[in-house]
Amino acid sequence: MVEILSLLAAAVLAVLISTRLGLGSVLGYLAAGALIGPFGLGLISDAENMRHIGEFGVVFLLFMIGIEMKPQRLLVMRHLVFGLGGLQVVLSGIALAALTHWALALSYQTALVVGFGLALSSTAFGVQLLSDRNEMTSHYGRNSFAILLFQDLAVVPLLVLLPLMALSEITVTASMGLAVLQAVAIIAGVLLIGRFAIGPVMHVIAKIGNNDTFVAMALLLVLGFAWVMDYVGLSLAMGAFIAGVLLADSQYRHQIEADMLPFRGLLLGLFFMSVGMSLNPEPVLENAGLVLGGTALLLVLKTVIIVGLSRLWGMPLDVGIRSGFLLSQAGEFGFVLFTLAAVHGILPDELLGPLIAVIVLSMAATPLMVWLGNRLASRVNTTAPDAVYNDVAASERPVLIAGFGRVGETVANMLTAAEVPYVAIDADADCVNSARRRGYHVVFGIASRPEILRTVGAEHARLIVVTLDDPKAAEGMVRAARRLYPHVPVHVRARDWEVADTLTAIGAEHAMPEVVEASLRLGAAALEAAGVDEDRRRALFEDLSAENYAKMRGFRK
Repeated sequence: MVEILSLLAAAVLAVLISTRLGLGSVLGYLAAGALIGPFGLGLISDAENMRHIGEFGVVFLLFMIGIEMKPQRLLVMRHLVFGLGGLQVVLSGIALAALTHWALALSYQTALVVGFGLALSSTAFGVQLLSDRNEMTSHYGRNSFAILLFQDLAVVPLLVLLPLMALSEITVTASMGLAVLQAVAIIAGVLLIGRFAIGPVMHVIAKIGNNDTFVAMALLLVLGFAWVMDYVGLSLAMGAFIAGVLLADSQYRHQIEADMLPFRGLLLGLFFMSVGMSLNPEPVLENAGLVLGGTALLLVLKTVIIVGLSRLWGMPLDVGIRSGFLLSQAGEFGFVLFTLAAVHGILPDELLGPLIAVIVLSMAATPLMVWLGNRLASRVNTTAPDAVYNDVAASERPVLIAGFGRVGETVANMLTAAEVPYVAIDADADCVNSARRRGYHVVFGIASRPEILRTVGAEHARLIVVTLDDPKAAEGMVRAARRLYPHVPVHVRARDWEVADTLTAIGAEHAMPEVVEASLRLGAAALEAAGVDEDRRRALFEDLSAENYAKMRGFRK
């Protein structure tokens, strides 16, 4: 109990302080681990066991990366992702590997691991800073995100190659071709089986309507794929990544992603804490010059490479500068790669501490680097307003429909006719399958869950329309939307005027009782049958609509 309480208390306090200082949660976890670990207060003595448990956080992290890798997303930015992003990883990795090989006299295997581990920037830092400044859709935001996207993809082959690099040179040379063919064949088989098996199985589980069973199935899917890949000699992370890719276009991906977020967050936090526990201050202090010099060299080298490549790709100078300074740090995947490399014997134990210190210092310097980059870019600002980027950003703001029954489908049809994009969420697996077969953009999930709203992009929605027929579910949805996204207006379907008043009181901009819909339809037919002319009928409807149907509300008893 003491160890568990120590882990939780240290994590909460350290992450709270680190986040308040603008340094991010990763540095908080590292600090917490160092504080309570064997080289700190000694509250946790078995850092190695903690690290093994925490490695499952890496598994879930790779799964989340895979589930975001939709082919359409990569297609739109393919030139930036695979061209600019690919060259950044290769050139930065080779340059850093060459410098470490020359300066520290490391073997080429170790130098490559160090070089490519430091070449990867922090996705968490980069995306968070862009989101905080609402710059994800800006010119430099897209440029930076493309580089981060390829870096996320590059993690997978780097993790797969680690066990191969641990082998002797002769064995690697003789068996590399066979190993690659075997891995490709196994991956192809798993992809083929998964593509045709996952959908039907998830549909059966979703129809049960038990969320606990759905979560258990999602865990079985992630860990099962990870175990298969590990069993045949690849990595747990590779299996999890494949599972994510297979679910990237599934209607269940949003619910699964929401269910996996707590596991990823807790286990990955434990992994970072275990890394902090293994940080022995003695070798860091003994190599203070190496750590400080390595950090400065890393920041300068990556900035120069990213700025140069951005210019080569036709980006304005200020865009390249902002991207270079934003992505100059090493990333959280460096902890993963270096720790696993040490386990495989590729990285000497005495080098692990200084390298982790370099990553920590470079991440801590990120806010200052971004500030410097913005100041420098403002002096050489050459970017004209880009109508293409603005139009794309505006067109990607969909209407979010919660519930896809009769009313939700009608709303979707009207939006489609007006060429307004939408995303609908429904918890009925049969309804979702049927709607998707008919061409509707519907995903499976519980709409009132904050994690679901986040994964479908509710933050950027232009409007949320709640069509749920359960008053309690509708109220929960409205409360969640107003609490999380107060800037997004909410329109909601209500059973009667009493429910409509309640929903309006808790923040809905507009609540439409079903009695109004039925009354208007019946009244229209009655007026037409009674011979009332069209102009008179239109005047009556406009009169009834005034002041939120005030006249009809007078007869609601």
